[in-house]
Amino acid sequence: MRIAERVQQIEPSATLSISARAKAMKQEGIDVISFSAGEPDFDTPLPIKEEAKKAIDQGFTKYTPTSGIPELKEAICGKLFRENGLSYQKEEIIVSCGAKHSLYNAIMTLCNPQDEVLLPRPYWVTYAEQIKLAGGIPVILECHPETLVFSLEELKRKITSRTRLLLLNNPSNPSGVVLEKEFLREIVEIIQHYDMAVISDEIYEHLVYECEFPVSIATFPGMKERTVIVNGVSKTFSMTGWRIGYAAGPKEVIKAMEKLQDHSTSNPTSISQKAAIAALSSDTQLIQEMVEKFNQRRKLMIHALQEIPGVTFPVPRGAFYLFANFTPYLECKFEGMRIGTSLKLAEILLEKAHIACVPGIAFGMEGYLRFSYATSEANIEKGMSRLRDFLIKL
Repeated sequence: MRIAERVQQIEPSATLSISARAKAMKQEGIDVISFSAGEPDFDTPLPIKEEAKKAIDQGFTKYTPTSGIPELKEAICGKLFRENGLSYQKEEIIVSCGAKHSLYNAIMTLCNPQDEVLLPRPYWVTYAEQIKLAGGIPVILECHPETLVFSLEELKRKITSRTRLLLLNNPSNPSGVVLEKEFLREIVEIIQHYDMAVISDEIYEHLVYECEFPVSIATFPGMKERTVIVNGVSKTFSMTGWRIGYAAGPKEVIKAMEKLQDHSTSNPTSISQKAAIAALSSDTQLIQEMVEKFNQRRKLMIHALQEIPGVTFPVPRGAFYLFANFTPYLECKFEGMRIGTSLKLAEILLEKAHIACVPGIAFGMEGYLRFSYATSEANIEKGMSRLRDFLIKL
């Protein structure tokens, strides 16, 4: 059978493939330490699980409205007002099968063929592929090598008559960069001047360290009307497998996203929706405890990588990743051959040092590796020791 061109052009997810290979090696009895995971290693809090059990016991196992149950939409509206200072109505909210699904719906709804979408480098692996699936053209905003943040001059330089969207991820996966309020304010002036729209991926907003809670670009005057916010419960509440994400935006955009979802997945899982209500209504102490543990791990990994000669990186202030430049090691030889690429280096580290990380090329930046500190301190210490010992031998 013939495979459609739009699917043939999709690049496989490097994060998922590395994680799959690491899991397979573990099943073979190999002691692999994985720094590739994009999910918290904590269990879903008990009150959330109990709500899901109650939903099953009460028979809440049927179809729901495509865009989500009203009670969950109300909880999302409450969260956006309480934490972000944004006022939305239920008609401006759609619940989907994870934040990735929400992003797909938003891009497919807002992007016509040949529309240009501004995408800051480094970018999460799925953004570029979703833009291409919609027929759009990803236009990359180059970043400063030390900060991994694009400049305002770069933003203005890449805008053309075909530019329709800017896709922001704040805090960033993979870099952990948190964009500050004043920088966002200057971005807003450019967005409004060129009459563009924004998709703002804010899935990591609660996972920030030693800095202010991230400001949503939708909070600036005139921006709520031209922004689609994407968020979910996966990262904040350790609910990756529950598959609940959501988007907030102008009513006509959300309605169009709902039509798309009508003919793709229909509603997100009924039971998970009930659990998400419990998550969004839960004690913030649950989040604070997880963030404190992540911060301890973050500091441990920062210290370990700073001790490896030639490795540089901006100190991450959000998410649970560290994105480091290993370019000097690409010039080294392994078994008589120049390493050359971040993918090859990641493969060697997995096969020979039994460390799983994600190559930077997956995020549009050759020479880098992404390490997740969503694992135990013991694993970080052991894994970073393996990394250091292996690199010293090259």
